[in-house]
Amino acid sequence: MYCGNCLRDNALVQALRHLGHEVLMVPLYLPLTLDEPDQSNAPIFFSGINVYLEQKSALFRHAPGWLHRLLASRRLLNWAAGRASRTQAAQLGELTLSMIRGEAGNQARELEELIAWLKTQPKPDVIFLSNVLLIGFARRLQEQLRTPVVCVLQGEDYFLDGLPEPHRKACWQSLGERTENVDLFIALSHYFAGLMRERLGLLPERVEVVYNGINLEGYKDEGPDGRDKRRNQAPVLGYFARMCREKGLDVLVDAFIQLRKSGRAGALKLRIGGYCGPADEPFVASLRDRLNSSGLSDQVEFCPNLDHAAKLAFLRSLSVFSVPATYGEAFGLYVLEALAAGVPVVQPRSGAFPELIEATGGGVLCAPGQPQSLADAIESLLLDPERARALGRAGQQAVRENFSAETMAANTVKVVTGLRQQHKDRVAESPIR
Repeated sequence: MYCGNCLRDNALVQALRHLGHEVLMVPLYLPLTLDEPDQSNAPIFFSGINVYLEQKSALFRHAPGWLHRLLASRRLLNWAAGRASRTQAAQLGELTLSMIRGEAGNQARELEELIAWLKTQPKPDVIFLSNVLLIGFARRLQEQLRTPVVCVLQGEDYFLDGLPEPHRKACWQSLGERTENVDLFIALSHYFAGLMRERLGLLPERVEVVYNGINLEGYKDEGPDGRDKRRNQAPVLGYFARMCREKGLDVLVDAFIQLRKSGRAGALKLRIGGYCGPADEPFVASLRDRLNSSGLSDQVEFCPNLDHAAKLAFLRSLSVFSVPATYGEAFGLYVLEALAAGVPVVQPRSGAFPELIEATGGGVLCAPGQPQSLADAIESLLLDPERARALGRAGQQAVRENFSAETMAANTVKVVTGLRQQHKDRVAESPIR
């Protein structure tokens, strides 16, 4: 499946290289699924099949090397990836806790293999962990490589809170205990920085905020002719994210039905794009039934699993964009993508969305989880196309100036500059145990 965190990390690595930095990107678990060129340049470690079997079988933790390597083959991992989208947080409590425990967990062998390989590479100035669920790596990385470790905070709370007890509490507790092995945390928004400081018991100075950025290649201004052409067409409401309940797709469908029934939105159409895997298909089928019962199925187009070029064309076809996520989103990369295409957004007043709307000036807010509030906000833009276009232009300009992948990379470098010396001083004062 397309993973927003992977897309973000991939864009960051590419931008860092463009700035002249040497970057090694190490994939974990499964081959990356991206809609842009893969920037990883290392073997896959923590092979998903091995990680699973090590959790389930004490005997397998001592499996011979040939079997371990066989189960880490890309062909086999690609096969396993087709089943990964069916995995739910409720099934992963023991495995998540084991991974957080790092060298004390059932996957300690994987960690030692990763470290052994890293020692064959040029010594890094800093190591980034893509998310806090990898914090179990930090202690051994510091011990063996004597390098500062930075951990990015990318919306892990939703997954962790979906774990069953007693694993949910144990995972949060273990995370809190492991934070001492991380030199700096980077959050994607001030909203999420505050939330995770509280959840992990972190001092404010240990968390920096670096906004996400996107690769702007292909997001060209369509010019006056393109805008005039779109203006003369029927308005299109758009959604581009995973087709699931958590992202609020059912809320958007209900809002669309209300807009069409009111008659004030004219011949409004709905286009739904994004990832749709086996686990999402029953939910999408229920939405199709709802639209069919309302007599609007022919006014809605589902566009699953688009490549990068098709995604850009999809976004350019929209009049208004919304992904009314029902949980506190740590950022929402799709907001930047819509704004980069010049499309105004309508988002719930929750999570990082108010922060993003204020920073970009590219949209309006509505009440979370309420189809009527969402419909009213969308309608306000459809009935005032000049305002909608102004918001789209403001958002597009803000993304170009402040939310490019290059800006994200430069800000990342800025917050970690000097970290190596600080790490040396901290280790000298309090040796790692």
